[in-house]
Amino acid sequence: MSKDIGKTIYHCNICKMSFSKKSQFALHKLIHGEDKPYQCDICREKLYECDICGKSFTLKSTLTIHIRIHTGEKPYQCDMCGIAFSERSSLSVHKQIHTGVKPYHCDVCDKSFSRHHYLAEHKRIHTGDKPYHCDIYDKPYHCDICGKSFSRNHTLIEHKQTHTGEKPYRCDI
Repeated sequence: MSKDIGKTIYHCNICKMSFSKKSQFALHKLIHGEDKPYQCDICREKLYECDICGKSFTLKSTLTIHIRIHTGEKPYQCDMCGIAFSERSSLSVHKQIHTGVKPYHCDVCDKSFSRHHYLAEHKRIHTGDKPYHCDIYDKPYHCDICGKSFSRNHTLIEHKQTHTGEKPYRCDI
């Protein structure tokens, strides 16, 4: 804070921005705090750097999550099956497996999915979209139902079970 010809100026020590109103300065300081509910277009600097790989982040909380890649820390554990996750959101998505909730429905057939990207991937069966192509291996085995190609006959046989609904493997647990 400084006086500038009868006017109080508030300076941010982190990004060097200046404000004439205390309320504007207080609001601005939030972007440098832990939760940062606001983002300033001027100071989107990545102030938090990973000591291990050097990657930078604008949010301290994002850096904390990133560091778990290096440490292997997974503090969020499913109370039903014990699998652990590095992010709370990943645990929330995982729990849908146990609840059986499948909110994403295919508008062409009667299949439902627990995740949006599973539905998007499924819809390719109906559209014929094949975004993945292998330039190295030829895929001589083709599904006569959806046209998907495989490099091994065994994989084609397993794939066809998705169309027939056959489930040859059983879990004893």
